[in-house]
Amino acid sequence: MAGQLISGVAIGKELREEIKQGVGKLAASGITPGLAVILVGDNSASQTYVKNKEKSSVEVGMKSEVIKLPETITEKELLDKVDELNNDESIHGILVQLPLPEHINEDLVIQMIDPEKDVDGFHPQNVGKMMIGQETYLPCTPHGILEMLQRTGVEIAGKHVVVIGRSNIVGKPMGQLLLQKDATVTYCHSRTKDLASFTKQADILIVAIGRAKFVTDEHVKEGAVVIDVGMNRDENGKLCGDVDFEKVKEVASAITPVPGGVGPMTITMLLKNTLQSAIKKAKQ
Repeated sequence: MAGQLISGVAIGKELREEIKQGVGKLAASGITPGLAVILVGDNSASQTYVKNKEKSSVEVGMKSEVIKLPETITEKELLDKVDELNNDESIHGILVQLPLPEHINEDLVIQMIDPEKDVDGFHPQNVGKMMIGQETYLPCTPHGILEMLQRTGVEIAGKHVVVIGRSNIVGKPMGQLLLQKDATVTYCHSRTKDLASFTKQADILIVAIGRAKFVTDEHVKEGAVVIDVGMNRDENGKLCGDVDFEKVKEVASAITPVPGGVGPMTITMLLKNTLQSAIKKAKQ
């Protein structure tokens, strides 16, 4: 029997409705949450992401500003642009679409964003707050996964979570957020020896390694919950995740599809963080 499908589309829709209501309430008091997205160069994947972010912002009633800059922009010009947005009262969230061209230091750009407007949750100050469990903007993808698990009724406390991947954007923060929810967390990565011996112990398996259909049913314990963060193309050019969905769904108790799983949640949490920023500003 195939596992339950955890749909990011359905959960995201429910959440966006809540966000839309929150935006409406703020708008009634004269404040419209504003999200600014900076896009440098013409990376096609980045352009698609930015278009989706813009569309989603408008759908929930937010002000959306997309700033397109040439690939040749200097680091100083980009930093100046970020600083200008830091000082713009109508903007509550700033996001710089990654990756940036090689001549620009990504860390420097992220650190330039006002932590109060860092709705991606990447600024070292916000990462530090997340680590010690203080209220802050949580990184969108891990936050979205947490929301999916909770809204699906998956028990986290006391469960063994295995995270494959250790990126600053997904893997590391994901493990920390689940640790705060009383899970026991194991991190695995490209240097882990005998990967399956760890993954087979997982009650909840989170896969974020960027390798198409890498995780098969041989990696998964019967009845585990499997969250696939990957976004790849298979041998036929079709979108697929890091998990071999057809095989794994037969052993998992619940699983996210690709597309339509984690993806829609990332943008939804970005909107949630932007609303949170605007509410905070309104209270000042």
